[in-house]
Amino acid sequence: MRVLVLNAGSSSLKYQVIRLEGGREEVLVKGAVERIGSPGGPADHWAAVREALEKAGEVDAVGHRVVHGGEKYREAVRIDTEVERVIEECCALAPLHNPPNLACYRASKALLGDVPHVAVFDTAFFHTLAPHVFLYGLPLEYYERDHIRRYGFHGTSHRYVSARAAELLGRAPEECRLITCHLGNGCSICAVDGGRAVDVSLGFTPVEGLVMGTRCGDIDPGVVFHLMRARGMSVDEVEELFIRRSGLLGLSGRSNDMRDLVQAAAAGDARARLAIDVFCYRAKKYIGAYWAVLGGADAIVFTGGIGENRPEIRGRILEGLDRLGRFEVLVVPTNEELLIARDTARVVSGTGTTSRAR
Repeated sequence: MRVLVLNAGSSSLKYQVIRLEGGREEVLVKGAVERIGSPGGPADHWAAVREALEKAGEVDAVGHRVVHGGEKYREAVRIDTEVERVIEECCALAPLHNPPNLACYRASKALLGDVPHVAVFDTAFFHTLAPHVFLYGLPLEYYERDHIRRYGFHGTSHRYVSARAAELLGRAPEECRLITCHLGNGCSICAVDGGRAVDVSLGFTPVEGLVMGTRCGDIDPGVVFHLMRARGMSVDEVEELFIRRSGLLGLSGRSNDMRDLVQAAAAGDARARLAIDVFCYRAKKYIGAYWAVLGGADAIVFTGGIGENRPEIRGRILEGLDRLGRFEVLVVPTNEELLIARDTARVVSGTGTTSRAR
């Protein structure tokens, strides 16, 4: 089966064609369309999908990364009218991600005719969170009526690397307690017990938790009230501040790219060094919290652009954590596209779930 995987962002589209046949998996085509809606790029996601399809050739199915599936979808599903409706409803919960996910589905469906389409949801991995984990301390009707709760994101990445980590440890996923750290421009840490997510740092939106490239992470909600009253900022201005002007970029005043900050810190830039300190401390704090939640961990797993490629950052985060007990440290390159292709092939063929991660 030739599966086209589409991973759409607000201004980009990554795609791969992966052939799954007789237990073998092979990437046939790989590419990206950038600057969607900007000068020099395609006008919209429809044009981006058309460009991707010209490179992809014939395919048997399409797997779509969809960021938000709400509380309804706990695993990958074939997209029909009802699934499309739910994805559209969840646009309010993921306004930067679900609209382009939906646009790419509609474009590829129109251009490919009867080829089956499958949605693989970032939020699905976190449906195993218990109510006492996913609820906030708000009146319960805000959850029941407005669906305000911890959803978690980066679920496809955490699912892939946790399964792969179990293989590297020579154990079944059911036998492992893992803390998986997805560290890139977006960051999250997940506690995984027996192959199931039990907690995650990202919450109602992808802003909560760790310090990220441009997102602030955890912050006292009172800061919002103060900025609006004392600085006269609007809701939109506060949102812009927290999502696009904070994190490593805001702390350093220089860059959201950890490579730039490591180089600047080595050259004596105090703000770059401070940004790195805050980033590493926040990650260490979450690892310690999830160690307590799990009652220990067999391994701490790093993935993502920073997690995979910056050993000095991993070292800073891990410094002193040996006092918690014995654990392995694993670096596992994530492969969300492969997992999406597998899920798509499974749904289309009607076969059982697989936890393989190679």
